[in-house]
Amino acid sequence: MNSQIIEEYNHRPKNWFYYLLIFIVLLAVSIWSTSVVHYHGVSEHGALIAKNIFTGIFHPDTSLMFNLTETGLPYLLLQTFAIGLLGTLVGAIVAIPLSFLAATNLVPNWLAYLIRFVLMAIRTIPSFVYALLFIPVVGLGSSAGVMALGFESIGMIAKLFIEAIEDLDMGVIEAMDAAGATTFQKIHFGVLPQLLPDLYSILLYRLDMNLRDAAILGLVGAGGIGAPLSFAMSGYKWSAVGAILLGLLVLIILVELISSRIRKKLAKG
Repeated sequence: MNSQIIEEYNHRPKNWFYYLLIFIVLLAVSIWSTSVVHYHGVSEHGALIAKNIFTGIFHPDTSLMFNLTETGLPYLLLQTFAIGLLGTLVGAIVAIPLSFLAATNLVPNWLAYLIRFVLMAIRTIPSFVYALLFIPVVGLGSSAGVMALGFESIGMIAKLFIEAIEDLDMGVIEAMDAAGATTFQKIHFGVLPQLLPDLYSILLYRLDMNLRDAAILGLVGAGGIGAPLSFAMSGYKWSAVGAILLGLLVLIILVELISSRIRKKLAKG
């Protein structure tokens, strides 16, 4: 038995040249990358500035944290959450019908690949660019942020939901068809029970991403907490920066805990 194992080991495929080639290519790319990235060292007052930043961040501005007006942290966090949530819903409303039209097990291949090309084109543009495009259309504020996140969400939600649709157990639907079930019954009892858990999980994952993106979109005037964060950093108000970052951290943790519980419940059925 041992001799057979040794013999099989000695006759294993010799892939050393393949691995060596991959290593050489990665090494060449790494060397090329370092040639175009220039490091100029720390500025003259860099260490002092870094110290002030960390001191301010770890001593957040409590007056901002407990300010219940529209300029206070609670309202800005609520607005950021609303932008992320509505952006996810807008993206889902558009992405779900397109996903069915892009599933190769439901529609002809030419139509599926055409819709996939459109979705890929939508997905290539980052939310930051969408925000810059929508601000001249709907003006500064949260509306531009919702539209930007909505368009950005379409591509990812559709991509993941298409995979869920193509993994459908068609045997269940064929059995219901043989039993004389109507189209509505096949969708209600055969399709939706298979797709809804995946859809909820996808939407929760996208919401988690959109909350982070919503904080960034405010930097260009698309609402949320990004604009106050940018102003605080520009004015070297590091205590305010610390308060805003702490608030974002708490918001993300709460959403993550809630979404994790929902995912576990969906997994258990």
